[in-house]
Amino acid sequence: MSEFIINFEPLGLRGKCKSNESLLECARWYGVGINSICGGTGTCYACRIQILSGTVSRPTSVEDRVFTSKELKEGWRLACQTYPVSDCTVNVPADSMTTLQRIQVEGLEKEVNPEPSFKGYQVEITPPSLGTPVADADRLIQALNNQHRLQCISVDIDTLRDIPGKLRSWDWKSQAIVRNKEVITILSQKSRRLGLAIDLGTTKIAGYLIDMNSGQTLAARGVMNPQISYGEDIISRINKVIKSPEVAVVIQRLVIDAINKLGTGLCAIAGAEPEKILEAVVVGNTAMHHLFLRLPVKQLAFSPFVPAVSLALEVRARDLDLNIAPGAYVYLMPNIAGFVGSDHVSMLLATDVWKAKETTIALDIGTNTEVSLIHKGKIATTSCASGPAFEGGHIKHGMRAAAGAIERLRITGDKVQYQTINGDPPAGICGSGILDALAQLYQANIVDDSGRIIDGHPRVRICEGQREFVLVSEEERNGGPAITITQHDIRELQLAKAAIRTGIQILLNTNLCSENDIRKVIIAGAFGSYINIDSAVAIGMLPSLPLNRFRQVGNAAGMGARLALISIKSRAKAQAIASIVRYIELASSPEFNKVFVQANYLGPYRITNK
Repeated sequence: MSEFIINFEPLGLRGKCKSNESLLECARWYGVGINSICGGTGTCYACRIQILSGTVSRPTSVEDRVFTSKELKEGWRLACQTYPVSDCTVNVPADSMTTLQRIQVEGLEKEVNPEPSFKGYQVEITPPSLGTPVADADRLIQALNNQHRLQCISVDIDTLRDIPGKLRSWDWKSQAIVRNKEVITILSQKSRRLGLAIDLGTTKIAGYLIDMNSGQTLAARGVMNPQISYGEDIISRINKVIKSPEVAVVIQRLVIDAINKLGTGLCAIAGAEPEKILEAVVVGNTAMHHLFLRLPVKQLAFSPFVPAVSLALEVRARDLDLNIAPGAYVYLMPNIAGFVGSDHVSMLLATDVWKAKETTIALDIGTNTEVSLIHKGKIATTSCASGPAFEGGHIKHGMRAAAGAIERLRITGDKVQYQTINGDPPAGICGSGILDALAQLYQANIVDDSGRIIDGHPRVRICEGQREFVLVSEEERNGGPAITITQHDIRELQLAKAAIRTGIQILLNTNLCSENDIRKVIIAGAFGSYINIDSAVAIGMLPSLPLNRFRQVGNAAGMGARLALISIKSRAKAQAIASIVRYIELASSPEFNKVFVQANYLGPYRITNK
């Protein structure tokens, strides 16, 4: 029996596969998470892959039905139906990956030449003597300027406190970190120079520890934003701060402590210390930005929803109580408007979508969703209050994307096939599964286009006065409580999807575009990384376009933060992007009510402007 080497891209994983073993079986063996709701029987069509090189078995009759002849020529196959005939390279697209694998995709790097805002210089100093009793800091600056032809004029005060002890312990040899003619810290000569990029989301905080010499990510991790205890949405948090100014101090402290703990954890993974972090970049929506800096937020809650500042800012890390290098700075990218912040600028920067020559929609989907339309060289942007429903919030059995969460499902007759994260027993349903559930219920005519659950299906029942559909019964959970989708859940999902669709449609209408003019749709954000595009199109959340026009890019805001961290040229690009964006306030559009009502219906959007 022959064995072949299979390379799984873009994950960079590889392993041996026997000739009588399907590519799905091989992927599972080597920890490549590919969706397979049906367990590999070829009935769910969720395990779509693309053969980039090598030879595989001929398409089966199942694949002949699933793919067009053009798609088969391009190498598209079902992993469960495909067997290797030679060494192969296989592309696993984002919508075929399990949730945890998609998190790995978010770690993909974008090449950029490191040009940070600071530079490190090796310096050797002549020790003081009775004949030359020059002060330690003065001696450091003189040596630095002489040896590297610089014009340093000052030393950060916290660094100044460390200089005498460190220089003597290092035998007068050190690495001076210089930013704008100031020594912001000194390190030992062999110390790595690190940076910290933070995507400060309403629900989650993503952190990336960066090697500032190479630009590579050394460690990445996400944590929940502890401000959730003051409201899942940004309006709730703003209102609490308005009612009690003392809350602003507490809510800022929560995030600062979370970022400090996150930075310490990332450094532990990389075998480093937080004081080696020489700069941080933070991106987030405008409210998160203001709460992080403890800026006034009252004006964000009332028309015309004006931010306190939109320009990029540089703040001393110690002024925010961030535990990094003594004289380090935190760079905050520019905001666009009251509810479109630097995270969206960061996404536009990372994806290069702002330079698109053809009509493109770019969405960053989360508790607050930002949408941009790039059309004829111009960028129009808006913000949608999509809420927490697609992240499991306000859903009866909703949960975060953790082990046991149903992440994919399919309804066939009276049977429900599902896939959970890690293959664990079902514990609830996460965002991608919730979206699948709504689409499947609608396509199976169990829910009508108004969102009403219809009687007559064996899994539809009345519980506590409302209809619900049973995804996993008590019997299927060995006596545990059933996992259901309730009528209330569907109403929450309709509001969330309608908010996003309304944002897209008003941008199209304002710019005299139709759905058919859209050549590409870029989808970013944590939830956007996991969704099944088929399901999002089926319920009308996204435009009815061919699936090859959609591209899921993971946490692009985090990638943009990394670019701004390691490249001052990227910072200049970000400022340029923010300056050319035209912001459209949804509530001010005369079409808002009509569009929002239509967008609440399930299925394709029916009102067009052409």
